[in-house]
Order: sequence, then structure tokens, then C-alpha cells
Amino acid sequence: MFRKVLVANRGEIAVRVMRACEELNVGTVAIYSEADSESGHVRYADEAYNVGPARAADSYLDHEAVLEAARKADADAIHPGYGFLAENAAFAAKVEAEDGITWIGPSSESMETLGEKTKARRVMADADVPIVPGTTDPVTDPDEVRAFGDEHGYPIAIKAEGGGGGRGMKVVEDESEVADQLESARREGEAYFDNDSVYLERYLEAPRHIEVQIIADQQGNVRHLGERDCSLQRRHQKVIEEGPSPALDDDMRERIGEAARRGVKASDYVNAGTVEFLVEGGEFYFLEVNTRIQVEHCVTEEITGIDIVKWQIRVAAGEELGFSQDDVEIDGHAMEFRINAENAAKEFQPAPGGKLTTYDPPGGVGVRLDDALRQGDTIVTDYDSMIAKLIVHGEDRDECIARSLRALREYDIEGVTTIVPFHRLMLTDETFVAGEHTTKYLDEELDRSRLEEAQEQWGTEETASGDDEEVVEREFTVEVNGKRFEVNLEERGAATLPTASGGEGSSGRPEPAGGDSGGSEAAIEGDGERVAAEMQGTILSVEVEEGEEVAAGDVLVVLEAMKMENDIVASRGGTVTQIAVSEGESVDMGDPLVVLE
Repeated sequence: MFRKVLVANRGEIAVRVMRACEELNVGTVAIYSEADSESGHVRYADEAYNVGPARAADSYLDHEAVLEAARKADADAIHPGYGFLAENAAFAAKVEAEDGITWIGPSSESMETLGEKTKARRVMADADVPIVPGTTDPVTDPDEVRAFGDEHGYPIAIKAEGGGGGRGMKVVEDESEVADQLESARREGEAYFDNDSVYLERYLEAPRHIEVQIIADQQGNVRHLGERDCSLQRRHQKVIEEGPSPALDDDMRERIGEAARRGVKASDYVNAGTVEFLVEGGEFYFLEVNTRIQVEHCVTEEITGIDIVKWQIRVAAGEELGFSQDDVEIDGHAMEFRINAENAAKEFQPAPGGKLTTYDPPGGVGVRLDDALRQGDTIVTDYDSMIAKLIVHGEDRDECIARSLRALREYDIEGVTTIVPFHRLMLTDETFVAGEHTTKYLDEELDRSRLEEAQEQWGTEETASGDDEEVVEREFTVEVNGKRFEVNLEERGAATLPTASGGEGSSGRPEPAGGDSGGSEAAIEGDGERVAAEMQGTILSVEVEEGEEVAAGDVLVVLEAMKMENDIVASRGGTVTQIAVSEGESVDMGDPLVVLE
């Protein structure tokens, strides 16, 4: 077994992995960006190292910075969690090449084969796993998309090779959208996955999203741990997952599980992973393989009693799986609720941040809470919107729903807007309770006014992260050779301390990447309409030029926020008189982007 594992991630998944390490008597190492210097995963770890500024590309995605932290900590293994570098075959290969450091995950070769969707489709087709009609080679020319549409019809899904969770996927409704959507999918793939290669699939109109958890050891044993239903999604992002699926009969359940095992075994895969399928019209089709642990792995753990993360670590250390396929039994029903800092009533708009003035999670029989937070923490909005995961287990689906409602009523969060009201609504929604929802239900069928009513009835609003308390506790971070040490200072009635920039501040936390977090410093001239940022993020591209005439609905700026590409559009026609931002610049909610007259 390993001595010390560096977890190359943040937040609740980092804490989840560290807890597994603790139970295996393995030391833990955290990494953190400047934005995360006070985050929960840093508090939990045995030791922690700074890997760079707030921008993920300069910290959590910096291969050399992460490897250097592992060397300094003398870690003998790296666990990537999910997101960030978890499915980066190039990084996995670098870890594999390091003397004395083991990669906890599938090999870089397997990640490269199954992580790129066209290669995975070929592997699965060869293993007699049904696949959605589509291309097995990358597509670069709009004419190729048009030809596919002529053969298979519209809509068409254009998907990034390295994408997932809706990121890097664009839907082409008709031929007029081909060029723009192809360019957008390639740009998003390059921005998030450093890979602009895309492929095509027939876009299924109303499928169920079913995924099968697998684990495989170095001795050639492959097990599947049953399926999860992840059909309740908004903009292709999962919000509630459950297992087993209410939509499958025993025959299809068996066929999907065996198809997942067959495909994984054919690829010589080792460690944990998930094979995802779309189910429609009584048939199932391979979608993709996630070569990592997933957000919703907790659902499977609750209904099987198998600790998937601990088995990830054991398999990487060379241990053989200690259970057969026949030993895997499904007990009861489980649901996972992503507690995101979002406002469901405003198209799931990410909250701008806030301080957890109250944070009192639920408990009791069958309730599990995976988080990295405590009361008084400030929400970090630089990466994604998820602040916790609530997992509930019951003897059957009915009890699971009733217990989930009880737990959500107990979950007391104040200071930041969350989607807890949305979850409470869904557990009383006839379509969801009946298990008849598809991946299109939230985006296309649910009455939006019900979300507004739920938010008004059960929601809380975010508060400013600052306060006016007379007692000021300052937490300073001191780093020696990249390792983090904390110094706490409490002041009563003292004047504020000057910051390095000469201003006033209330903590020693480093500034986010790019310096002033206030975003654009451009002076706004004229009296035209100011189009402002709807959320904190980074400018991915500016789509207009000064002097250009635009119409209502035209895209002005593409803003990267919460790992998603967001089009900022003109609400009315006019002339662009000023552009206040540039590509790569960080902006806060409310910062001016473009002026129209």
C-alpha cells in the first residue's frame, strides 16, 4: 500500500479521496490555488502545497506544478479525483514516467483510447456494444456535417473528443447552424480539454441517460456495480442521479451491465470507470466512457456497500478485486442531489459567491453528505458551482424520495443561493416521482413558473462576503518552498492593515490571478447601453468590433464561467461604440463588456 497520496483536485472530491486514504492508513497531500488557500480540502489534508494563481490553467491544470508538489511532499501516488486532470492522458503519462509515483487510475494508453470518443466508439463497436449512428473519425469541415445531416437527418450533435457533461457539445438543428456550431464546439473543446477535435452523432430526441459503474484490476478481473440513472439534467449537466434506474426492466439491466463489462474488458482497462449509455425506444446505445471516478459514484456505493475510491487505491497498488460479479448485490434505492450554488429560477444562473452565514447539513438514517465546507466559509466561484452532494438511501424508491424530502427540509444554508428549492420541487413533481422524465424534461417540459415559486418559498439569497464585525480575525498564509503554513491573528478595534497594493484589506489571502478581481479597468465613455457580465468568468472571445452594427440576439462576447461557454447577446439592435474587455480577461458579475448606441 502507498505511504502518501497527493490528491490533484479540490473541494468535496478531494476530501472524499482523502477520507478513503485515512481508512487505509495512507497520508494525504492537498494542492491549492491562491483562490483556494482557505478551502476545506486544504484544512483536511495532512499537508498542502500552493500550485499557482486562481486561474485553473495556471494551477490545478499545470502539470509541472502538480508534479513538483508531489516531489516536494515525497508522495508515492497521485489521485486526480474528477475534472481538471482526471482524464488527461498526457498528464497520466507524465506521472507514469515519474520514478516512485503511481497514477491512481487507468493507464494513459487506456485513457487516450477510451477518453477520445471516436476511438472509444470503434472499441465498443468491435466488442459488439450498440452505438449511436455517428462518425468514427474527427470532423473539421462544415460540408462533412451537412453530408451527415443529409444521410441521418437533423438535429445533429457535434461533440468534442475530450468533452463530457455537455461541455464541448453543440446541437445543430438545421443546415443554417452548421458552420457556427462546428466552430463553437471546436473552440470549446480547445478551451477546456486542449483538444479541438470533434465528431458527429445522431441526436436522440428524448433519451434516458443510463451509466454503468465498472472496476477492473491488474489481474484481468472486470466487475460492474449496477447502473445509475442520470436523466434529470439541465443543459446536459446532471443535477439528480439515482440507482437503480426506474426505467429499466431486469432484462435490459442485465444486457447493459454485460455490455459495459464486455467493452471495458476488450480495451484492457484497469481501475474504476463508467460506461454511459442512452436508452430510447426500448434500445440502448453506447455514449462514452468516463475514465475516472464520477461525481455520482456515491449512489453506487450506497446501494452496493462497495467503497469505489478505496478499491481505486487498492487496484493501483496491485491488489486483486476481493469480490466476484455474483457477490455484487443491489440493496434498496439511492439518490444524489448536487447542492449547487445556483438559482434554478434564473436558468440555473451561478451565484456570484457569498459567505455561509449558516451551514447546518442534515443527518439521520440513510443520509450521507459529501462536502468540504463549514459555517463561515466563503464560496469560491472560480471553478464550478457545486458546494456539496447529498446522498440518500432507502429500502425502495418511495422511501428514498420521502427520506430525501426530509433531509432537504433539514438542510439549512444561508448566505448563498442554492438549488435546494429545486430539489424539493422535483421530489413532489409527478413526472419525476413516476420515473418518467427524460434528459429533455427540465429544459423543454417543466413549467418555469414552478421554479420561481419554489425559489420564493424555500430559497435564500446570497450575502456579501464581507462584514462589519468589530472583531477581525486575519488568516495569513506563509509558504516555504511551496508548502503551506497558516498564521492566525485576531484584532479588536484595530485599524485595517494595508495590503501590498496600498489599499485596505481584511485578510492575507492572495489576490486572484490577474491581480484586481474587479475585472475590466477600461474607462466607459458615452451614454449608450452597457452590456454587463451576467456572472464571474473569463472572456473566451469577443465576437464584434467597434463601429459594427448588431441586431437583437447577436452574440457580442463569449464568457467562460463554471466550465461552460456562455453567449452574451445584445438585447436590442445598435452600434458597438466601445469594447471594454479583451480575450483572456477575467471579469466579475456586473462588469461592463460592450457599449451599444
